[in-house]
Amino acid sequence: MSNKALFLDRDGVINIDYGYVHKKEDFHFIDGIFDLVRHANKTDYLVIVITNQAGIGRGFFSEKVFIELTSWMKNNFINHNAWVDEVYYCCSHPQHGIGKYHREDNRRKPSPGMILEAKKQYNINLLKSVLVGDNFTDIDAGSKAGVGTNIFYNHNIKNVNKKSSENFITIKNLFEVKDYLQ
Repeated sequence: MSNKALFLDRDGVINIDYGYVHKKEDFHFIDGIFDLVRHANKTDYLVIVITNQAGIGRGFFSEKVFIELTSWMKNNFINHNAWVDEVYYCCSHPQHGIGKYHREDNRRKPSPGMILEAKKQYNINLLKSVLVGDNFTDIDAGSKAGVGTNIFYNHNIKNVNKKSSENFITIKNLFEVKDYLQ
């Protein structure tokens, strides 16, 4: 396994999480995300988004709407001299999904399915990879998959103890992530 990856959750890490964000006018990029992704690109990390999208499964918006927004998001990165290599998403929800989306899915975080799929597709060395999430389901998925560095992004806390546990690091701004990309 020769590639390393920066795995990013979408809502809460790339954009402000207002709940089921699916419109451009509601998609506000988080300060530092373009700089972080540009740095990851320059240091030979694949940038891979892994995102639960239960809004699709619940019928709040369609997969087509998500794909169009994702294309717009990726173009915004390109306009900032950065790029996202891949976006993996899971629409299923075991309790609230509708129709085909009402099911358990090993791709839905906290399960590691999306990360393991990326590992296989892109020949990723997970031990040399970094995951950034704003939810403990993100951290759990990274830990279960064997990602070497799992970072919990929590911009709401004032005093951050960077090493919060043996399994993850806590940061309060995205600029700090660059310290973990080697």
